Amino acid sequence: MNRVGENLAALAAGVVFAIGLALSGMTQPAKVEGFLDVFGGWDPALAAVMGGAIAVHSLAYLARRGWSAPLVAGTVWHVPLRKQIDARLVGGAVLFGIGWGVTGYCPGPAVMSLGTGSSDVALFVASMAAGMFLYARFERWLASRQHAVVAQAGRA
Repeated sequence: MNRVGENLAALAAGVVFAIGLALSGMTQPAKVEGFLDVFGGWDPALAAVMGGAIAVHSLAYLARRGWSAPLVAGTVWHVPLRKQIDARLVGGAVLFGIGWGVTGYCPGPAVMSLGTGSSDVALFVASMAAGMFLYARFERWLASRQHAVVAQAGRA
């Protein structure tokens, strides 16, 4: 499939995801806060949405084993190969959880909620984009430093 087809497939998946978020009410920070309020007025709706998503994904994941390539997204499957839990994974999960818990927004619902015109949502999405940009710059810098160390070691 060509690049345009892959982008259209990604767009379609994003639209389906957005519709699911809207129908389930997961664009509302109060839903997330209700889920996190385990000792107060706990709202299990987020757990039900996650359970449904995991069930659908599990079926698709198992079904893909019979296919040599994805139906609409290229010629190879992009399945994570790393299985170890390291400090970067834990640190990223902690930062994600702090951001989600403090704001009540997960990245997907936040982007979708931009349509509400809320300045809080706009600030969250802008901050998220800035963090992604800074992370990409840091990763490039770190990779260049590692290449420099390897090159230096090769000369010694």
